[in-house]
Amino acid sequence: MNQSGLMKTNFPNLTLAGTGKVRDIYALDSHLLIVATDRISAFDVVMPNPVPGKGEVLTRMSAFWFGKMSDIIPNHLVSTNPDEFPAACAPYREVLKGRSMLVKKARPLPVECIIRGYLSGSGWKDYSSGKPVSGIALPDGLKESSRLPEPLFTPSTKAPDGEHDMPISRAEMVNIIGAELTDQIVRTSIAVYERAVAIAAAAGIIIADTKMEFGLLDRELILIDELLTPDSSRFWPKDDYEEGRPQKSFDKQFLRDYLLSIHWDQKPPAPELPAEIIEKTAEKYHEVLNRLVG
Repeated sequence: MNQSGLMKTNFPNLTLAGTGKVRDIYALDSHLLIVATDRISAFDVVMPNPVPGKGEVLTRMSAFWFGKMSDIIPNHLVSTNPDEFPAACAPYREVLKGRSMLVKKARPLPVECIIRGYLSGSGWKDYSSGKPVSGIALPDGLKESSRLPEPLFTPSTKAPDGEHDMPISRAEMVNIIGAELTDQIVRTSIAVYERAVAIAAAAGIIIADTKMEFGLLDRELILIDELLTPDSSRFWPKDDYEEGRPQKSFDKQFLRDYLLSIHWDQKPPAPELPAEIIEKTAEKYHEVLNRLVG
């Protein structure tokens, strides 16, 4: 099974503009072509095995959420249909089908925008060791997976591939991109998160936290990259939620838990993944897609 996913693309007629942990990006005049491969990363390291079908899940989920948020903030998506892409893409139509987005070329902002509605992951790690979360002091008495009194905006740096993103405070974000843009991003991120939470709740899903990316297009703030996918969010089943413990999840937390259990040092190279871990991860991604998008 681990051989059948798409690990990387090879489109000799197109100009490769960059590769991320998951996406291959091609330059097409005034647009970009973003192809979601089946690569998966954990702890900022790409695994050696693909998760088949994952790229399609990420693309469908992002397109779904971009559509739901378009009245709050514009986004970079032009089309997910290869028939509508420039002619140069035609030879690769079969590979592009279901896993690619033609997008407007924006200038990405150098910060990751994380919104937390629940105390989990690195936020819980900081809180439980007595530290503030991204410079924000939280009330005493919270437990692991507790719902926060209100959503927290906790930005981080965007590290180069192979390095870890570092949490920063809102004041540090202001130093990087300015006060006005920071305020606009904070307000927008929380509005997007709160709408997503309401939509997901109707499907029996809790969105514990999520990461968004923004860019500037002709000085206008827009959403870019992906939105509210299992790669960028923690999705929990509502009917199994209980504070005070880790939660079951429909995202890559399952993979992270496996990697923690084998005591991998979180440095490249990543270990080969067993077939059942790949299969279970793929199942979780598809389940959350089916619940939300149908």
